[in-house]
Amino acid sequence: MEFSQHSFNVFLIVMSAVALVVFVALYFVDAGYGKFYNKRWGPAISNKTGWIIMESPVFIAMLVLWLMSDRRTDICRVIFLMLFELHYFQRSFIFPFLISGKNKMPLAIILMGATFNTLNALMQGGWFFYLSPDGMYPVSWLADPRFIAGTMLFLVGMYVNIQSDSIIRHLRKPGDTAHYLPKGGMFRYVSSANYFGELLEWIGFAILTWSASGAVFVLWTFANLCPRAARIYERYKKEFADQFDTKRIKRLIPFIY
Repeated sequence: MEFSQHSFNVFLIVMSAVALVVFVALYFVDAGYGKFYNKRWGPAISNKTGWIIMESPVFIAMLVLWLMSDRRTDICRVIFLMLFELHYFQRSFIFPFLISGKNKMPLAIILMGATFNTLNALMQGGWFFYLSPDGMYPVSWLADPRFIAGTMLFLVGMYVNIQSDSIIRHLRKPGDTAHYLPKGGMFRYVSSANYFGELLEWIGFAILTWSASGAVFVLWTFANLCPRAARIYERYKKEFADQFDTKRIKRLIPFIY
């Protein structure tokens, strides 16, 4: 598989520009899944199936890019792959089966998510396995402060993300349809703790790989999650006015926003 450095740079610039458009657009239009599911988004299927279809392409595409690369035995790049795939294995093949209820996800959202995920595999895998300089990630990189700090952030973020999803998932008992305010964990500090965990993961990943492709993925993660976190914050503030401490709890980033 051939990757041109010039074409790849243009690809990153275009992806960054689109992320900014998405960031602005999502302050005006709610992505119609989860809390904001809306029939106006068109035909929908079950959440479980939707998440698998949406998240699994990036897991598969990264494996293909790795297998087709001459660098598939490179220790550092294999570790990058393992960390990346650890997240997407959980999101593709574990998280969907933990979802309770019979909510649906629009096919339009699934298609857009699967498209971005595939493009993201090309961003990350294209850099690691094809375009990064041969000597950029020697074995000694594993002792580099950037790799160590980034890996710690990634793992902490993944823990926060999974823990927060679990808290949300256990808010209701079987048969209960009432709404509850998530509490505990990082929900003490942000109303979208699961999103904070995911953002932290990819900031860590960008640091541990020290790559422009990783940085563009952080930009996309922020562009997608920040407007949604703001919308959730406003919803909680209205729905749980007597419980929601707006002075202490932020939207996405503890103590900041």
